[in-house]
Amino acid sequence: MFPTAQAEEGNVQATVRQPRSTVAQAEEGNVQATVRQPRSTVVTSETRYYGHQSATASELERGNCITLEIHPRQTTSQIGKESSFNKGIRVFHNLRGHDNEGFQDEGDQGPSLPPSQDLHDYGEERLSLPNKQDLYGGQEDLSAYPWDKSSLKSMPLDLQQFKKLDAYASKVSVTRSVEDLVRVLLQETYSDLEKIRAIWIWTCHHIEYDVKGYHDKANRSCEPTDVLRSGKSVCAGYAGLFEQMCSIAGIQCKKLSGYSKGYAYKPGHVFEGEPDHAWNAVFLHGRWHLLDSTWGSGIVDDSCTKFTFRYDEFYFLTHPALFIADHFPEDHEWQLLKPRLTLQQFECSIRCRPAFYSEGLIAATPATTVIHTENGKATIFVETHSPALFLFKLNEAKENCLLTLQRNGMKLEVYPHQTGTHCLQIYAKHFHDKKENYSLVLEYSLKCSAVDKSISLPRDLIQPVGPSWLTEQAGILKALPPAPVIHTEDGRCVVTFIRTKDLDFFATLKSDNSRLPENTMRRHIWKTCRGNQAELKIHLPHAGHFALLIWAKKASDPGHHQCALSYLISCPNKSVMWPVFPQSYTNWEDDYELLAPLAGNLPANCQVQFKLKLPGVFKASVECGGKTLSLTLSETGFWEGACNTSGGTTVTVRISKDANNSFWSLLEYEVETH
Repeated sequence: MFPTAQAEEGNVQATVRQPRSTVAQAEEGNVQATVRQPRSTVVTSETRYYGHQSATASELERGNCITLEIHPRQTTSQIGKESSFNKGIRVFHNLRGHDNEGFQDEGDQGPSLPPSQDLHDYGEERLSLPNKQDLYGGQEDLSAYPWDKSSLKSMPLDLQQFKKLDAYASKVSVTRSVEDLVRVLLQETYSDLEKIRAIWIWTCHHIEYDVKGYHDKANRSCEPTDVLRSGKSVCAGYAGLFEQMCSIAGIQCKKLSGYSKGYAYKPGHVFEGEPDHAWNAVFLHGRWHLLDSTWGSGIVDDSCTKFTFRYDEFYFLTHPALFIADHFPEDHEWQLLKPRLTLQQFECSIRCRPAFYSEGLIAATPATTVIHTENGKATIFVETHSPALFLFKLNEAKENCLLTLQRNGMKLEVYPHQTGTHCLQIYAKHFHDKKENYSLVLEYSLKCSAVDKSISLPRDLIQPVGPSWLTEQAGILKALPPAPVIHTEDGRCVVTFIRTKDLDFFATLKSDNSRLPENTMRRHIWKTCRGNQAELKIHLPHAGHFALLIWAKKASDPGHHQCALSYLISCPNKSVMWPVFPQSYTNWEDDYELLAPLAGNLPANCQVQFKLKLPGVFKASVECGGKTLSLTLSETGFWEGACNTSGGTTVTVRISKDANNSFWSLLEYEVETH
């Protein structure tokens, strides 16, 4: 098999680290001339496996397997009112064990773990990572998968210790023989772990996937010598070369084969026939560990015609509980798990891509690769350790889904508009990550048997929807209502929030089934600010589904407004037909307040009562048909008065802020002509 293909399209794509071009390679002669004498003894192929030709089942049964336990967390975020994540580490819903005895010798813990450098401060509410003693009750149980990245590996690793060795191994260029190559690589190694690391780094940076050989079996070779000289092969060649290099280095290694969820894999695929992939297991610190140098080296495109070097650390000594997500060995013993998965369980289990873990995600529900709608709807939850951003695609389109954020996860509601099978892809990235592109983390096959025709999500609805920590980051606090969907029977609703200092904002209203121009739609929203408290009154022009978008930025910032909060407003009442609010001019200030009249269309030949709060205004008047009515300031601080709409087509409210009788237009109403 070949490297996993990552989806790429526009700004929503799998994270693409810059293609790792092969580092300028050292000349074979120069390397051998400048390096010091080997610090590690080279073991010949005759003595490989310490006298054993292959690993046996009995070896695995002597404590080389890992069991999975469900450990309850001290706190588990609850997402949504109807559903919440089950407490505990959910690697697989049907994998449970009782102990992890013998998976790692306590006397040989390897390098100590460095303090976490992946947690970012999040204001005063920084989310701390529980220490391992708290998480495991005083014992480090590697069978469980907590959030921290150290648990991606089957043994504690400080990757910084390999920095110098990685740089050296990636530059070595020896193609004369595998023995010479290993001899040069081992000159900078001190331990078995470093030997494996040097071999791994060299393989991932020097062997490219043979896309032509994949399509033409007759013209490809997987023999280690041929792979070394040509610099390319398919997965069997990667694994075979890696096995021989480890054997020469005195490392017990086994080439494994089985099924994989790699290139061209689609959720719901049934595995049958011959195995399609190969990888390795190495014996280190008294235990077996898994790795895949093919997938660690790079990726191929969708047509498998081009390979790109793109190093992936995830597949080096990967934790067995994570490795099983996309690798199913032909010999089930090599899952290194207790209890073991069946092939059917492997087929059904969701594939969490490497980016799922690197982006700090913890669990996904459902955990099955194929999900079915209920009454035209499917709901997906993703739990995270820290704030993350998400995007989605349903059949390659960013529509028919409602995404809401929680501080420790997200909820995605999917409403397919057609029955049948649909492809749902979920992308994510750290909130603090400045990259534009998102990483593909999950992919589902969605089966829809019935369509919910009552739900229609406007194309202009900006995700995520509803108040969240992201809204607070934008300066909108304590927003109400708290739910992302506002249901209104009479076509009216109110949104309130507290804005941070120096926040400038405005709101827009959009609908797919409305022919009203944008300026008219915006007049169906009335904005009122009282200090740091903001209120938006919405009077819908008709029934339907609307996207309410609130755009904000700091007034001191020179940039453009960004969507800080969005709501879906749903009104099924077809008799709703509210008029616009009055036209406001730039002289309308945040502290001004309009109580009456709110409708921008006034009846003809009627007395209309006006009531406004206008702090700092010296005079206020209403003009209609050439007549001017002065408003009176009441003891309660409101400018009040009644105006007759006869004889005019517009009514204008004007104000003066000084005694110079200079008036400015503040509001304008239209008088109905019929």
